Amino acid sequence: WGCSSAGAANIIFKKDEDKDAKTAKYVEEFATPYKAAERGFVDVVIEPKQTRPAVINALAMLASKRENRAPKKHGNIPL
Repeated sequence: WGCSSAGAANIIFKKDEDKDAKTAKYVEEFATPYKAAERGFVDVVIEPKQTRPAVINALAMLASKRENRAPKKHGNIPL
């Protein structure tokens, strides 16, 4: 997927003289999903080429899912 963090870095470092170096450092540090996965914020990192198969597999798994509900204890009484 595209990287919008480079655009964010350009906005953050707009007035700095060494904008290109700071933008590159920002992108290197923060524009990676692996940092979030390292910290446990995401379960899995899916490469862009694997997005479609991953979504298809997830939807196929959910196709047979059924919601388990506890039986009603009492019916509704007219008030």
